[in-house]
Formats: sequence, structure tokens, C-alpha cells
Amino acid sequence: MIDRPYVRVDELTQHFPIKRGVVISRKVGAVKAVDGVSFTIRSGETLGLVGESGCGKSTTGRSILRLYRPTSGRVLLDDVDITALKPDELREMRPKMQMIFQDSYSSLNPRHSVAKIVAEPMVIQGEKDGTKLRHRVQELLDLVGLDADHAKRFPHEFSGGQRQRIGIARALALNPSFVVCDEPISALDVSIQAQVVNLLAALQRELGLTYLFIAHDLSMVRHISHRIAVMYLGRIMEQADYDELFRMPMHPYTQSLMSAVPIPEPSVEKARTRMILKGDVPSPARPPSGCVFHTRCPFATERCSFEVPEPREIRDRHAVACHNVDDVFVGSQIEAQRSAIVESLESAAGEGPDRAFASMDTGA
Repeated sequence: MIDRPYVRVDELTQHFPIKRGVVISRKVGAVKAVDGVSFTIRSGETLGLVGESGCGKSTTGRSILRLYRPTSGRVLLDDVDITALKPDELREMRPKMQMIFQDSYSSLNPRHSVAKIVAEPMVIQGEKDGTKLRHRVQELLDLVGLDADHAKRFPHEFSGGQRQRIGIARALALNPSFVVCDEPISALDVSIQAQVVNLLAALQRELGLTYLFIAHDLSMVRHISHRIAVMYLGRIMEQADYDELFRMPMHPYTQSLMSAVPIPEPSVEKARTRMILKGDVPSPARPPSGCVFHTRCPFATERCSFEVPEPREIRDRHAVACHNVDDVFVGSQIEAQRSAIVESLESAAGEGPDRAFASMDTGA
């Protein structure tokens, strides 16, 4: 049930210092991995965070959970400022917020059995009753579609999809309310991706979870997300409800991502005009002045090179950080392709975040 803002991120920045010198180390610059990111996620909602590799998506998720200490900004979880908590206070908040990692193999200790891996968060939080731990592990394995006998086995004995289910079980061990899903399907086969996304969607409905779902696959993001934020070089370019974003992408970067989505209709795919970006993604250690996207934007003006565009709400709950958004949307050459792209995504991912892939079950 979506009712109120549960996670609020205000002007979050995460800058990693660049240092030189061996004996005397000095700061000579900074990698601006996250640079003024703001968004809210309502209770029971999924916000999909998308963008190219290296744009700061994973760093945003880790900073929100305080796996990295943010350089500045605030993160509020259920009205508690995570960034201001002391170590003991943060430890008490940990059960409420957990993470599902991208690499399902390296995130699991190969020397530990599944039972020990899944029980570890409870042990860290002080649970010592062996019977309770065993019962809870069995309950969690059943919840994610694994057999109780799997508790005795080790990570290398499982497939990639099964290992990710183990990671999901571990993340749910402390009954969290907020889960950061850091590209949990990127290393899996397509059919297994559908199963894992279906599982996450089912768990959200059953347990009332709130997700930040990080990914670069637009069809999968559309399948599970209620809202989507598009990120580029540490900044949010566009935010909107999932259906609004895919029907009316207004930022040129969002339009370029939409243009890259393959359409499974040969005649349409062959005839359409792609919006190909020029140049490479700039280094976050030396981001462009003004709008960070202006060096690759086909609609950039002189103003874009020196003035940072502030996100502004163009339509209801649809915010865009672009000086020329009206000209971009009206003048875009992908207008005629938009319906074909949306139809393609709908055929791959149902009709919204409360649906499942009809042809896929959630089994292993």
C-alpha cells in the first residue's frame, strides 16, 4: 500500500578525494560520484534508478544505507536522519534497511553454509537461540523458493539465480522495511531475470517492502517500478511515474536511452531513427560545468555550458533538469517511435509495477 513518503534523499553528495604523495598525502581533487541527488520513495513503492554504467547509481544506494558516509546532504528513513546517526544509533537502524548486491557470488562467503549466511544478520543483532535461528532460516528459504535441504549446502553448489535468492533471503532476515536492490539481475540469464524480478515484486506485495531498484535494463525497471529516476554523471536528469516516463520522455538523455531499446518488430526496427549521443561519458573527476550532459546533448545551448539546470516539474510528478525541455520534447525526432518502444516494453514486462510476467513463474 503506497501512502506516505518513507525515504527522502535531499541534496545527497558523495565525493571521493583524489590524493597524491606517499609520505605526505594531499588532496588534489575529487571524484564526484553523486552530486546533489534528491528524491523521495513512498511507503510500499519502488523507485527505479537507471543510467549508464559509472553514473553513480550504486554509490547512491550505498550512501543512502551509510555503507559510505555521505559528503553532504540528508537521508531520512521513516523521518529519521540516517546521515546524522552515531555508530550505536546506526546499528539499531540497520534491521530496517538492507541491500541485495549485484554479484550474487562474491557477496556470499564461500566458506559458510547457506544456513550460516542467512542467519548471520540475526547473529550480529544478538540472536543466540539456535532453534529460533534454524526455524527462521527455513522460513526465509521457503519464502524465496528454496528447499530446506539447501541450508546445508555452500554457495558454489548453486546456480546464479539460486545464489541471488540466498542473497534476498539474507536481506530479509531482519524484517527490513526498505531494501536497496543494486542491479540484482544484471549477471543473470534473461529467463532467470524474470523469475527474480517476479519474486521481488511478490515479496513487496506480501511484506509491504519499499525498494530502490538500481538497473540499466529499461524493460525490467518498468516492470517493477512505480516511479523512475534517470541518472547521468552523478545527477538526476528526469523523474516521473513509470507510465508517464515511457510515454513522454522529456530529457534528451532519457530519449537517447529510449532510442536504444530494441523493438522486436523488424520493419519498425529497421525504419526508426536512433538518437545517438556524440562523444564519451566525461570523467566524474572532471565533470563539465553547467549541465553535465551538455557536452553530448544535441539540443545544448550556450546557457547549458555554464548554468546548472534545476529540476522543475513540467507535469504532475514529472520533473526534468533541462533548460530547453520544451524545445527538446517538441523537436524530438523519436516522437513517432515512442509508441512502438512503449509497446515493445509492455510486451516484455506486462502493464505496470503490480503485474507479473505471465509466462514466467517464480521457481528456480
